[in-house]
Order: sequence, then structure tokens, then C-alpha cells
Amino acid sequence: MRRFILIFIAKNFKSKKQLMRLTTNLFVSLVCLLLYASCNQDYTPVGESLFQDQTIKSLKEVVPAFTFQKKLRKVQTNGLPLAQLGKINHPVFGLAEASFTAQLNIGNNPFFGNHRQLLEDEPDESDLNLIPENERVTSVYLEIPFFTNQQDSDFDGVIDDLDVDPNDPESNSDGDELTDLFEFQAGLNPLSEDSDGDGILDHNDSDNSGYQTGDTSYGIDSIYGNRAASFSLKVYELTAYLNSLDPVDNFETNQAYYSTQDYFEEGFYGRGLFNDKIQLNFEETRINFEEDDPDTPDIDESTQVETRITPRIRVPIDISFFQENLIDKEGTNDLLTPDSFQRAMRGLIIRADDFSDDLYMLLDIQNAEVKVTYEYDVYQTQGTLSDLTDDTIEVAEKDFSLIFNGIRINTLKNTLFDGAIQERITNSNNNTPVDKIYIQSGSLMGKVRLFSQENQNENELLEDLRSKPWLINQANLIFYIDPTTSNTEELLALRLYLFDYNSGAPLSDYISDGSVSDFGRNANKKVFGGLLEFDDADLPFRYKFNITNHISNIIRNDSTNIDLGLVVNADINNLTPIKAITEFSEEDLLYPLTATLNPIGAVLVGSHPDELLDDKRVRLEIIYSSY
Repeated sequence: MRRFILIFIAKNFKSKKQLMRLTTNLFVSLVCLLLYASCNQDYTPVGESLFQDQTIKSLKEVVPAFTFQKKLRKVQTNGLPLAQLGKINHPVFGLAEASFTAQLNIGNNPFFGNHRQLLEDEPDESDLNLIPENERVTSVYLEIPFFTNQQDSDFDGVIDDLDVDPNDPESNSDGDELTDLFEFQAGLNPLSEDSDGDGILDHNDSDNSGYQTGDTSYGIDSIYGNRAASFSLKVYELTAYLNSLDPVDNFETNQAYYSTQDYFEEGFYGRGLFNDKIQLNFEETRINFEEDDPDTPDIDESTQVETRITPRIRVPIDISFFQENLIDKEGTNDLLTPDSFQRAMRGLIIRADDFSDDLYMLLDIQNAEVKVTYEYDVYQTQGTLSDLTDDTIEVAEKDFSLIFNGIRINTLKNTLFDGAIQERITNSNNNTPVDKIYIQSGSLMGKVRLFSQENQNENELLEDLRSKPWLINQANLIFYIDPTTSNTEELLALRLYLFDYNSGAPLSDYISDGSVSDFGRNANKKVFGGLLEFDDADLPFRYKFNITNHISNIIRNDSTNIDLGLVVNADINNLTPIKAITEFSEEDLLYPLTATLNPIGAVLVGSHPDELLDDKRVRLEIIYSSY
């Protein structure tokens, strides 16, 4: 055969050029043939195994996870969307206390009454209206709303919090003979058998005109402890100026204020503006007309509601302070700009103590205000400019609000009762995994390391997983609630959050999850997870995170195996990074703002529990396909 080929070449290819052309064509043809054969060979067996032999199997691998306990020495609390106030004792986490400090804000160069102070001081004699207005403060109220909701799922006029059956409009919440929907449509009160309070039950009453249909009921959110507890509310003048820029950084970056900043204890307080014992009122605040209108003899307006405002803390504060530091400064440089005003009136310190029982409040500080009402003199010509004999000087009234949209700082104090927690913190600092993880908002957090306790990116287990022909279908990181610890359900976190411990960034699974929920902002991104789950006995038992993309990237794409941070989550949509300082460190940790917004937490089984809890140790479950 070989001789035949050589003779064929010798007879038919006289030149080297022809021979080279043949050789090249043969080589290309051979490569194409091999590629075709290779592709065809690979494709056919796999297809056969999928549809005939069914050799691809779905399997589960449990991968080690190592847990560590971290404690925050302080966390940035300026710029929070709410204010925390109160105290509460937790059987595990200890005592949590909160107060806050806030700047007040006013517009550019405001004036009071009808005319600017310059016109009052140098009036035009031809203008009779330009008289000294003599503005004087008549009342000042500090108003801080609660967070409220009016969700009414069945549209029967009764909010879900008060509805005996939130999904049935034919339910009967007040127990009379009329349904909620009927009473609502008839202009009656579905929450009262006797809407107008005349002693005749609604179903027998032909005249309910005395019922004021404008009354509104609210569900009150984010109050922990005993809502009926009394306490001393104290309001002080702040004497320290809160600078928005950091002097340490030559005023080039924003100033960070931390939870340990307590201006009262540091002595930066002046005049006391309010100090009295109060109880919270969760009813709508109704303010009547001040006077009866003589032109309507049949109606006493002083008994009629002029203004309705949502439930809130509402207390009168020192009139003279705002007279001296606000009204009397009309036309001065102190009121020229918001910054000059904040340098003159530097803000308020708001504290609470002497509680009859535990009470911890999350307050809507973004809608809080100091409402100032004042009187002033007005020249009245009675409509006759030429006749001065009937002219009078009368009293008019106005009000305006100072708002809390400047720097706001929450002072948060946590006193640990359990010394064993501190021991775990110390051990973790020495890289020793823990048996339990204590998670508390703004104070305690977990750190999780996957695959290896050390050298997490260079270890035999990870290299072995990378060498396997796996298609990763799902990866779940699961944390079980410690059944041996008293997890008070009211203070048990409804959701936890998992993130990049070193950078503060969210995981890729969080970013790719676009799922939304009808049950509020903190229920969105339910695929990513972290929501509290309940067992068959309706008891809380675990939190589960879907981190499939994260694990796939580590195993299949050689991504960095980062340490993970575990914290309380109050709002899954608000992950703004803020600064925090951990114990044993002076370095900034980027910490999610959402983890600072309440006093709740959880105690979880760690990676190295006692033998009795071994079945509940934290685990990474990888569900994969292999063939």
C-alpha cells in the first residue's frame, strides 16, 4: 500500500508546489473530519443518557460552614430614616436603651406676621399697615408621629389590625347585628355597637347623626414592650454645633456620628424645654376650633373638630425659649440661612427614662416637627382708608413648623447580661468558631466562612469541588434557631440579611432577585430569602438563604470565597452602607443601614454546637446534577 502511494505521487505530482498544495488540503480535511467526529461523538452519548439511560442524577452535598461571633463597638447612626427612643430588657441580649439628638431646620430668611422686620423698624408713614407687629408665641408643640398603617385587605372600612377577619367584608368586628361592610357604607362605626354613643344600638337606632364619620383608626407599627407603660419624657436644648463635614478630613467628607455619642452625658445640654411623665396615646389627635362662631348660633364650633392628625407623641414645650431664640430674632443674621439658624439654635436632645415597664419606640422622625403658634398685631382700616376714626389694631394668629431634616443622631446603648457572649466574641477574634451566633440589631453580628476555617480560597475541599463535573442547581445556607435559648418571639427578628463581610456589598443572588411581595418592603426578594420560617407546630425554627449564584461562581468560575456577614434586617430594600467599628478593631466596617433600625435579634445554632444540637448546626446544602 505504501509503495502504491509513493508511485502515485511520483507520477502525478511533478513539482514540489503541487505536492505542497496536496499536503495542505489533506491536513485541513483531516482536521475538519476530526472536529466533526469529536462533536458528533460528544453530542450523541449525552443526548442518549438524558433521554434513554437517564444517567444525570440530582444529588445533595452538605459543605462545612464555620461561624464566628462579632460585636460592634459603635455604629454610625446619623442619617437613619427613623428615631429610636426607650428601653427594653432582653433575657439574652440584655438592656437596650435609645435616645436621640436632632437639628431643627427653617427656610431662608423667614419673617413673622405680615411684614419683614425691616419694614416694622423703618415704616413708610404713608402706609398705615406698617406698624410694629409685636409677635408673641402662644404655644409650641413637639410632635413626633408613630409609624402607622391603614391596610384594609377586604375594603370593609376596618383596618386589618382591628378586623376580626381581614379577608371577609361580611365579618362583624363589633359583634352587633350589622356586618362591617354594611356599617361602613351606612356611615356608621364598624368597631362600635353604638356609633353615636346615645345608648341605642346601631341596628335599632334611626338617628346616628351624632357620629363623626371623619374619625380614623390606625394600626401602630414598631412599638415593643408594654404600650401602656408610663415614662418621663425630657427635651433639652442642644448646645453643641453639629457639623455636616468632618474636620478631621479637612472638611472634605461627610461627618459620621456614632451610636456612642451622648451629648447629654457629655454635658452639651442647656435649658430644659419639657420634663414630665407621659403615656403614649395611639388614638387620632383631634383639635377643635378655638372659638364658637357667633354667626352660627345653632352650632358650637368649639365642640367641632378642626384638625385631625395621626397618632404621635405630642407635648407642649417651653414658649419663652422659642420667643427669645426665634421670634425675637426676626431680621437678624441668625435666621438668614438654615446653617446660620442651626449655629444659633443648635437643636434638641430628646430622652426618656423612669419607665414603669419596658417600652421601646421607633418614631417617624422624618415627619416630626416643632409647631410654633404666635399672635401679632394687625392694623385694620375697616375698609375706609380715608376715615381713620374707626381704625383698630386687632390680633391675628399664624403658625409655622421647624422640621427635623438636619443631622439626626441616635444614641444606642446595649448592656450584655450574658458573660458567655463576650467569651465567644473573644474566641472568635482568635479565629475559633462558635457554637452559637448572637444576632442583634446595631450590636451583635455573625461572620460565616465557607469550605474551610482558614485559607478559604486555597483548600483541598474547594479544589475537589471545582474538579467535579457538577451542574449546581441550588445552594442554600441554613441557620437554625437555638431551641435551648429563650428567643422572645416579640423580639425575634423576622428577617436576617447576608452580605459580603469585607466590602459591605450585597451578594449576586440578592442583586438578581426581582421578586416582590404584598406583605411589605421587608418581604421582597423572597427568593434570596433570610425570612423567618415556622415549623409544623407554628414555632419559629430557621432562616434560609438561597445563594446559588454565589456558590456557582466560587466553584465554577473560581470567584473569591469571601467571608459573609449576618445581621438583622429591617428593610430588605434599604441596604445603604454605613460605618461601624467592631470590638478589638479601629478599622471601619461597611455595615448595612437596615441592621440598625430596631432592638430585635436572634440566637442561632453555630457551626460547632453541642452534640445534642448537631442536627441543627449551620449548613451549606448544594443540590447538583452529575453524570
